[in-house]
Amino acid sequence: MSSLETLNMSHNMLSSVDSIPLQFADTIDLRSNLLQGSLPIPAISTRFFFISHNNLSEEIPSSICNLTSLIMLDLATNNLGGEIPKCFGNITSLQVLDMHHNNLSGNIPTTFSNGSSLSSLNFHGNKLEGNIPQSLTNCKELQVLDLGNNNLNDTFPMWLGALPNLLVLSLRSNKLHGPIRTSRIENMFPELRIMDLSYNAFSGNLPSSLFQHMKAMRTIDPSMEAPTYGGFTYYQDSITVATKGSDREIVRILYLYTVIDLSSNKFRGQIPSIVGDLIAVRILNLSHNGFQGHIPPSFGDLSSVESLDLSGNQLSGEIPQQLASLTSLSFLNLSHNHLQGCIPQGPQFHTFESNSYEGNDGLRGFPVSKSCSDARVLDTNDTVSELDDEKSNSEFQRDFWKGALMGYGSGLCIGLSIIYFMISTGKPIWLARIIVELEHKIMMGMRKKQRRQRNYRRRNNHF
Repeated sequence: MSSLETLNMSHNMLSSVDSIPLQFADTIDLRSNLLQGSLPIPAISTRFFFISHNNLSEEIPSSICNLTSLIMLDLATNNLGGEIPKCFGNITSLQVLDMHHNNLSGNIPTTFSNGSSLSSLNFHGNKLEGNIPQSLTNCKELQVLDLGNNNLNDTFPMWLGALPNLLVLSLRSNKLHGPIRTSRIENMFPELRIMDLSYNAFSGNLPSSLFQHMKAMRTIDPSMEAPTYGGFTYYQDSITVATKGSDREIVRILYLYTVIDLSSNKFRGQIPSIVGDLIAVRILNLSHNGFQGHIPPSFGDLSSVESLDLSGNQLSGEIPQQLASLTSLSFLNLSHNHLQGCIPQGPQFHTFESNSYEGNDGLRGFPVSKSCSDARVLDTNDTVSELDDEKSNSEFQRDFWKGALMGYGSGLCIGLSIIYFMISTGKPIWLARIIVELEHKIMMGMRKKQRRQRNYRRRNNHF
């Protein structure tokens, strides 16, 4: 066999490549098999090598750097260990280097040189340590940089903002720390569409300058397409993002999603209102920080946002009424803040359940309680009821004293008559007894009548 342009044996149950002619192919695709052991090395002329989703182990041999014509190398989702060969940075033809979901350790190579063609670099889900190498600024063609789920220990690499074509930046779940400082870069992150800094230890105020030049997030461009590397369609970029409360792997991300995820850090201060200018954002997650102040009313301009998570902060004030105009919003989480007042009402807000607002004792309205208008009617009814009670009590007191005076007056007249009669006759004791008994019967009858009248009025007031 003298030459073979493409060898595609992917999605089979191969456990070995000993009998496969790897030395004669320009493109080798062995993805999704049962290959074990060390990484096989193809011929020096191989340009596209795909061997992801196998069970390869051991270290990556440095001899792979002899493939100086290599354009794409996909080693993702294996059990490869050890350090990443530093010589990868010297392969200037390399456009895609994907090693995500392995057991690689040590530092990221620092040897990325001028003239690099690297467009996609994915080291997500390894055990890499140390700093983010500043030599990545030499990769002017870089579009996707995913260093998430490692043990990197560094501050925010603001210098990455100078990369003119960077579309995706994922640094989630590392040990990155400190404030995000302002930069003098005039055109910072102009093409960025996905920024994921979640699950780190970034702190301090969030500078408005970080979002000032994000032109791609300020414009809705339905014509944007995922890149094809030299017209090659085998490889598609993917990234894991948190959307609508759960993690999701997104394939062909570059034109489907626009994401800002700064969740689970130590940011504080107010949320910059300039974030509301990023109208192309579909997922905005600022949860589990220390943000204070009000929710910016400018968030009502985020016409494309589908998932908005501001939970677990110290936000106060009312929910801006402008949010009710977000017709694309399908997930909202404002729980565990200090928000108060009436929840805005609108087509989308009617779909959110009470757990979107839990932990905000000052919020009223659907779905956490009766609507704010019903609450005002209830307050009015309570006031009317109190006035009726007061009126009833007043009438009762007036009737009581009227009856008492009547009884007192009647008793006084009868008593004077008895005294007069006794004085004039001398010894009419029998008559005095009769009159006293008569007086007692009259008083008891008047009291029963007054009691019946009061009960009658109370029943009428109740109904």
